[in-house]
Amino acid sequence: MHPIEVSIPSFRSEGSNVEKGYTVFKIEVLMCGRQHTVEKRYSEFYTLHKMLKKIIKPPEIPSKHVRNWVPKVLDQRRQGLELYLQTIIMENEVLPKIFLDFLNIRHFPSLPKTESCGSFETESEESSKLTHQPALLFLRDPYLLPTTNDTFSNMVIEGVIRGIFYPDFQPR
Repeated sequence: MHPIEVSIPSFRSEGSNVEKGYTVFKIEVLMCGRQHTVEKRYSEFYTLHKMLKKIIKPPEIPSKHVRNWVPKVLDQRRQGLELYLQTIIMENEVLPKIFLDFLNIRHFPSLPKTESCGSFETESEESSKLTHQPALLFLRDPYLLPTTNDTFSNMVIEGVIRGIFYPDFQPR
């Protein structure tokens, strides 16, 4: 399972006439169980494609020129763009930052694409180790009564424990 899934479920035409109009594609991005939507025009896909060509070998992008604005033709373009995005995800171990920015992904997990986000089944011992230093260290259990030879006992802990567990106890 990949940590990121994309689909383009729909599109809409903007503008009053065919010559001045354009199409907006609705991209749904699902990552680690969270979904968000991004809307992009074909020109933005084309710009992404040109930038990706400098970094990786992206798949073919659907034709820039569409002869007519019939819904069937636009739906074919939608399917082609969806396949384009999905192929980039499938064929690249590390997704380029340009691609993540295009999908409006700010915090991408640093996992290989074959691992799921936060899965306990794939978590290795290495990844489950703490990466910080302990903030507080006790040399003995702080919830036990201090030993009698401890001259600087913790008055707060001693008072709470005696108050809860030994209500009839008389102080020294």
